Amino acid sequence: MKISYTRIGSSILFPIHERLKGHDTVAILHDIERSQWLASDRLRERQVQLLQEFLVTVSTSVPFFREIFRSRQLSPADFKALADLSLLPIIDKTCIRRNLAEWTAHDAHHLELHSTSGSSGEPLRFMLGRHRISFDIAAKWRAMRWWDVDIGDREMVLWGSAFETGSQNKLRKLRDQLLRSRLVPARDLNHLRMEQIITEMRAFRPKVLFGYPSALARIAFHTRDQHISMDDLGIKVAFCTSEVLRPEWREVISTTFGCGVANEYGARDAGFIARECPHGGMHITAEELIVEVVDDNGRALPAGVEGDILITNLAGPEFPFIRYRTGDRGVLSDQTCGCGRGLPLLESISGRANDGLVATDGSWIHGSAINHIIREIPGLQAYRITQDTRHRLHVLLAPTDALTQTVKVRLLEHVRHLLGSDMQIEVQATAEIPPQANGKFRHIICHVQGQDAVSINGSS
Repeated sequence: MKISYTRIGSSILFPIHERLKGHDTVAILHDIERSQWLASDRLRERQVQLLQEFLVTVSTSVPFFREIFRSRQLSPADFKALADLSLLPIIDKTCIRRNLAEWTAHDAHHLELHSTSGSSGEPLRFMLGRHRISFDIAAKWRAMRWWDVDIGDREMVLWGSAFETGSQNKLRKLRDQLLRSRLVPARDLNHLRMEQIITEMRAFRPKVLFGYPSALARIAFHTRDQHISMDDLGIKVAFCTSEVLRPEWREVISTTFGCGVANEYGARDAGFIARECPHGGMHITAEELIVEVVDDNGRALPAGVEGDILITNLAGPEFPFIRYRTGDRGVLSDQTCGCGRGLPLLESISGRANDGLVATDGSWIHGSAINHIIREIPGLQAYRITQDTRHRLHVLLAPTDALTQTVKVRLLEHVRHLLGSDMQIEVQATAEIPPQANGKFRHIICHVQGQDAVSINGSS
């Protein structure tokens, strides 16, 4: 019997790769592929048990939470239902940064340093253990299979984050070649760059697309306007992440590439939170995460009501995210999905907008191209980038210490390299960046419209 290359990649190559990295990804995948079919009440019982076990470790090994449990006279046995999480405080990036020395378990080992800017634009450095990383990978792997695709299928990743595009060492490149995953930088989406990506896509013929919905939609609009056929490549699904998936983006991606479109919600810090299945259900990774939606006072909101999203990640007690405010807003659902899985659902996510910027030549630049350089500024608390015209940019920074000339020069050089050498950039330091009128923070705001911008809908 002939064995497909995809099966070799999924059942042999990738498991070997994960084992060499010390990950238990394969074992987790086998477990959660069974548990996803449990009834919702059984899954909640499992979450409570996992929560208690998780809190045993956190309450004894993590200094910050050890003091919380002591001062509030709590024990893990007090958490008999998911609602009992309200006994613990809501945390955010500021809280973690202020107590960073007390946030890592004293007996933790094999931790990796990560960083993120997040939806609020507040940089955060944090640690992840191998089991936590493995769980995120396994959850994503499971969700791929919902769409009848697997690791080893040809995948094209259109990404703008320097974390990925700038760290492609020889081993990573070899892994991607063996697993047929191709990383395509998608930051400078001018006419020529989109033509190059389309040519590469037609030659590679991916089965899976993955990337920012705004970038995928921009390419789709361009191919439609140029009357280029792309629905004959055999693409089964486009996984969209890191931004709100707008209805017009979903429609143009689906019709242009002739594929399904799956929304994804996740973050480096919070974890792989949810992904959409072919029946339209946005399934939460309940075996790893507890998702709460709360009002402005931290009180739980019922299904169908929008509020702030809190995440408790049960797979990472070494550096715990408990009742962690993601900076996003969303709505929980009390419905069951037609696919039959018992995993809880998110009805909607409304707080993930991430504006891009417009270069002086009219190219649209995804915000992540600038985010990564800004979040490396030492002691930065928050930031906001505002673009009022194609040639003028305002960068507002809230650092703990005075900005050095070296930092300013490096920032200006990077931004002008992306947006154009004649971009006028004002960098201003401030003690605090206030929220918008609706109480939310946005770290990139672009007011360039009309004739000053190349529209994301495909026409100038």
